[in-house]
Amino acid sequence: MSEPKVVEGTPHPLPMLLRAALPSLPVVNLVPGIGKHGTELPDLALTRHDVPVDAGHVAAYSGVCGFPTKDTLPLTYPHLLAFPLHMAIMTDGSFPFPAIGTVHLENSITQHRAIGADERLQVTARAENLRAHAKGRVFDMVTSVHALGELVWEETSTFLRRGRGEADAPAATTTTYDDVPAGPSTWRLPGDLGRRYAAVSGDHNPIHLYGLTAKALGFPRQIAHGMWSKARCVAALENRLPDAVRVDVAFKKPILLPGTVAFGALPLTQERTGYAFSLTNPKSGAPHLLGRTSSL
Repeated sequence: MSEPKVVEGTPHPLPMLLRAALPSLPVVNLVPGIGKHGTELPDLALTRHDVPVDAGHVAAYSGVCGFPTKDTLPLTYPHLLAFPLHMAIMTDGSFPFPAIGTVHLENSITQHRAIGADERLQVTARAENLRAHAKGRVFDMVTSVHALGELVWEETSTFLRRGRGEADAPAATTTTYDDVPAGPSTWRLPGDLGRRYAAVSGDHNPIHLYGLTAKALGFPRQIAHGMWSKARCVAALENRLPDAVRVDVAFKKPILLPGTVAFGALPLTQERTGYAFSLTNPKSGAPHLLGRTSSL
């Protein structure tokens, strides 16, 4: 495993978006240097040192996702600091799959302690653990965040690249999720939610922005970001979670925008401290997201 390559500053989102989109375009993806044809993940890790946190940006993110204003970061916020590194890895010429069209299956965040809004951080990301799946191949994007050498936050995002799968392949992860009754809270989500979240997150995937761009990629209309849905659920539970906590979610059916979702949460048993929670379709009960929290 190689030493992380240092990235200075924040990569500009527009060139990165173009590099993400071009390998997915017919004919264009046949041009040498643009198409993705590899079969193995590269031994590539990227890191940013001394990353400052912008208070205005945290406030904007908190407003979109429903977090209260505090002097510590929302639990899901460091994902935004890592996202440019994730995209830089997936758009690197050595990465075997196009970024557009890759499906986010699950996300696990472990926060070892609350992170102060005035702390400067080191953020490191790498892709690893490429493995078979019934619908293609899956891999993990693994992120770590340190403050003055102390590990304060970790994340594993599991992604699926559809293709020829293996029917007997094991599940992507071993996390189990409890059934949570739909509701009782319902949230009405506006049609511009994807654009608002994209503005603060930097994730301008076309499936989240407009009906036309989503239809071009196979969706009936734009869909909510998976990491927005996780953040909104965490915000709803925020005053019940300890500072040291792990939050796992599985992304199920896409949330079409505009739309309405039902949020429900139940405390786990004494043997398993934490909460099980879900976002579901309030009419059918079909799950959009299943999640669980656990104290460290």
